[in-house]
Amino acid sequence: MTYRIGIDLGGTKIEIAALDGQDRIVERKRVPTPAGDYAATIRVLVDLVRSTERTLGLNAGFAGKGRPTIGIGTPGTISPTTGLLRNANSVCLNGHPFKQDFEKALGQEIRIENDANCFALSEAVDGAGRGARVVFGVILGTGVGGGIVIDGAVLNGANAIGCEWGHNSLPWPRPEEMPGPLCFCGRHACIETFLSGPSFAADHERNGGQEMRAEQIVTNATGGDSASIATLERYEERLARALASIINVVDPDVIVLGGGLSNVKRWYRTVPSIWGRFVFADAVDTRLVQNMHGDSSGVRGAAWLWGKAGPDAHVAST
Repeated sequence: MTYRIGIDLGGTKIEIAALDGQDRIVERKRVPTPAGDYAATIRVLVDLVRSTERTLGLNAGFAGKGRPTIGIGTPGTISPTTGLLRNANSVCLNGHPFKQDFEKALGQEIRIENDANCFALSEAVDGAGRGARVVFGVILGTGVGGGIVIDGAVLNGANAIGCEWGHNSLPWPRPEEMPGPLCFCGRHACIETFLSGPSFAADHERNGGQEMRAEQIVTNATGGDSASIATLERYEERLARALASIINVVDPDVIVLGGGLSNVKRWYRTVPSIWGRFVFADAVDTRLVQNMHGDSSGVRGAAWLWGKAGPDAHVAST
């Protein structure tokens, strides 16, 4: 049996999954990410791979044909110039030769890609964006990320920053939105500072609401709380503006939302009703859809960085 192992390295959790020859997840595990500790993160990743190999009945760390391939989705990207990880909101990873260090610890080549790109790849191949030529995948979670898949391949770009959407300025800003919150990248008014989960909660508090988590704000809005409803209305209008800027540049067939805030059902009705005000076209045929694979998309896309094994095995390696 040939296996593909995918890893989703997040700021708060690390998830690993093994896919069999029919692209079914046959083993999956999630552990907390060591907070602010680069060396400990590498150790945890290696331990997860080894324990997964043992669970699969493999001789952990064995060499030769049949060894599972390993792909990993990370925040940030690898710089083509220096080979160092950069732009990760898990800042302890930045400035390190992450790929080389992980490969050395494992004794095996890996493939690495931005986590939003892995999400977009999974959803484009056999998820909510299946059958579309151009898919834009969005993560609305602890941070805000984006990935573009065209004809089954991730678009990286010359600088390996293809669709770092969250670190563009919020488009068509209103006076009250400027200069905007400070982002970890050092700039103000990044899309991430308005559309991430923590930013959603911070906006609620700034505008007279009580301090609470994003999930509770959504629940309160459903129950008729006026302050929470206003927070959702501000958010969806900003999301519409931000996505309109992508439509104006990339013109995707489908936009797939992922991350915790993708579970708010009203976005799929309200955002397309708003974004036409900002899209440079007389009509907008782009579809806005919720992800199909939930929090499995990241690890599935990471596993497929080596290609897809099943009957639709057309995924281009990145």
